[in-house]
Amino acid sequence: MGLLTIGGFARAARLTPKALRLYDKLGLLRPAAVDPESGYRLYEPAQLERARLIASLRRIGMPLAEIGAVCGLRPEAAAEAVDAYWQRIAADTAERGRLATLLVGDLSGKGSVMDHHTLAVRHATRCEIGAARDSNEDAAYADERLWAVADGMRGPGGAAASTAAIDVLRALEPADVPAAELLALLAGGVDEAHRAVRGLAVEDPHQPVTTLTALLRSGSRVALVHVGDSRAYLLRDGELHGLTRDHTYVQSLVDAGRLAPEAAAAHPQRAVLVRAIGAGGEHVEADLALRDARPGDRYLLCSDGLSAMIDPAAVREALGGVGGPDEAVDRLVALAYAAGAPDNVACVVADVVAG
Repeated sequence: MGLLTIGGFARAARLTPKALRLYDKLGLLRPAAVDPESGYRLYEPAQLERARLIASLRRIGMPLAEIGAVCGLRPEAAAEAVDAYWQRIAADTAERGRLATLLVGDLSGKGSVMDHHTLAVRHATRCEIGAARDSNEDAAYADERLWAVADGMRGPGGAAASTAAIDVLRALEPADVPAAELLALLAGGVDEAHRAVRGLAVEDPHQPVTTLTALLRSGSRVALVHVGDSRAYLLRDGELHGLTRDHTYVQSLVDAGRLAPEAAAAHPQRAVLVRAIGAGGEHVEADLALRDARPGDRYLLCSDGLSAMIDPAAVREALGGVGGPDEAVDRLVALAYAAGAPDNVACVVADVVAG
């Protein structure tokens, strides 16, 4: 079979000529030849397999940038990348569905939200310099409503950046808003924190940046905001749940199926952030989520000086030990130092109890 015209190829691939022109422009699917007189694009029949793969990936909603990466992988790796993408979409859809249910309950007056007096919080914080540092760019804060950790990039302005980001969120604490408005409040807060950290820039070429992971509580609802590679965990009924996904270059490789999860911890670029407060343009994209808090829940927020040194099983054991938040924080910091503590270590442990 000879070359196919763009119309014939589009019909065989179940695409439109418009889509093929776009894929050519983006480098996803170049024509085999272009007629020098008419400018018509011509395709090899062998290109149909790639075209059909692109079409299938578009139908499941994969962004074009990710499709380009998947098409460059071997079939087994491509399958892993598609599976990772779909798991991410499924988790996001489930979270959106849960949030929609909560909002419906709030708006209809049928929600089962406890009031401010039915839950209380006990908390503890630690922020240590580590064994191999001469400065501390981490910051941690906790009280009855707000729990936050920030990790400023090492260098000029790092400590000021982490402190500034948390200070902005602290100003949100007096705001007595319905639980359904918590996410909007935090979204505005993270934008303000981004502007505040960008305002710290001086003549030094290094723009101060920081991670920010925080939880803001209203009654029995807890809103999460997350930018960077600090982390939030929930220990509930003896099971440890990670509430955040790292915004790092290495995590993007894992998500795309180009790096095995078990290899991420040893990757030389594991600390390279793709999102941070203060970095980039006028706005920063933050992960936001809303959860129900229950008596017996234990939350942990920590910088990567802790999470990078202790595996999840050890974190779960330390959080599940006897004693309150102070004892749990002490155990976690001791584990980080036992592992060498090459970085600053910041953590918050918050227990939700019946009021």
